Amino acid sequence: MQQFKALVVTEDDGKFAAQVVDRHVDDLPAGDTLIQVNYSSLNYKDALSYSGNKGVTRQYPHTPGIDAAGTVISSDDASLSAGDEVLVIGYDLGMNTSGGFGQLIRVPAQWVVKLPAGLSQKQSMILGTAGFTAALCVEKLLLNGLQSEQGKVLVTGASGGVGMIAVALLAKLGFTVSASTGKQEAHEALTKLGAGEIVDRNTIGEENSRPMLKEEWAAAVDVVGGDTLSNVIKSLRYGGSVAACGLVQSTSFSATVLPFILRGVNLLGVDSVQLPIEIKRNLWNKLGAEWKLDTLEDVCVDIGFTELEASLAQVLSGGANGRFVLDLNA
Repeated sequence: MQQFKALVVTEDDGKFAAQVVDRHVDDLPAGDTLIQVNYSSLNYKDALSYSGNKGVTRQYPHTPGIDAAGTVISSDDASLSAGDEVLVIGYDLGMNTSGGFGQLIRVPAQWVVKLPAGLSQKQSMILGTAGFTAALCVEKLLLNGLQSEQGKVLVTGASGGVGMIAVALLAKLGFTVSASTGKQEAHEALTKLGAGEIVDRNTIGEENSRPMLKEEWAAAVDVVGGDTLSNVIKSLRYGGSVAACGLVQSTSFSATVLPFILRGVNLLGVDSVQLPIEIKRNLWNKLGAEWKLDTLEDVCVDIGFTELEASLAQVLSGGANGRFVLDLNA
């Protein structure tokens, strides 16, 4: 495959436009591994890159897509062979390196994970960066001592990609899950994924000057940040932890040391981008085995190139429910 289709975002005098165009393999950046991409998924970071956010993508023209699953065409690395099914998430893919919204990518072999035996390419992209991040959050809470008998686990931003996968995974592992969302239309889906109760996001998302609140949650996965994260920290039970991985509400939050020194709570940071590749491979294998979710298709919206831009706009506006999965051959 020398010619391939890709969504390309261009910049003209500070204005950005996108179009699906034909590209040539020689247009791709340097790298030792060439991959035919069959599936990608849509993330908030992709929507930012698509809209021209220079904090995500510095130079245009550019092809977004921080997730990709497909088949190796060629590789200079002995660990990869033509025909291997693989996935790539994180690092610089889709940020300043041409990403998964193109039918071909060329990347360093150190970014590549062989597809776990228990996952199809499509299933890996229903998870994608969002689902992988959710799994990282859950894993970090477990490593910090979380047990199901300790009480309810809160998931904020539960109608988004990270939130939905976190709800499903926690429920699979036997936890009682409280899902926070402001979208009435997401309640049924979240309940089906395993949420024991739905919490109105406004009850935990508004500024509260009190340094501590009533103990309520044994732990939490927070993708929102801002006042929501502040209130979650104040509401953790003694010894509880919150895994923080997002900034939908704000990048900043106010807090005092009181919950930390009087209740011994923990704020755990989670990053999926620069995580060492061996850790990524181990967790992906877990997601294909003992942590495999039978409900993945329930959170999936299938799209092709013709629906891509409208779907990105929906993600950017916060109107998406579940996971958009891009079939690059549709």
